[in-house]
Amino acid sequence: MKATELREKTVEELVEMVAQAKADYQQMMLNHAVSPMQNTAKIKADRRDIARMLTVLREKELNNN
Repeated sequence: MKATELREKTVEELVEMVAQAKADYQQMMLNHAVSPMQNTAKIKADRRDIARMLTVLREKELNNN
């Protein structure tokens, strides 16, 4: 998801999205440890998506203060 799309979301939606993305990432890493994935680039992409969400969430927190 692009940062511009994330900036349109509310803080509550972002918090929910981050929680869900982190849970999905942890599950994917567990599955990858048991049986390797064919598309390992998804690990990197998901990690960067989580970081992007957290960055936009932090921007919103700073703008509200």
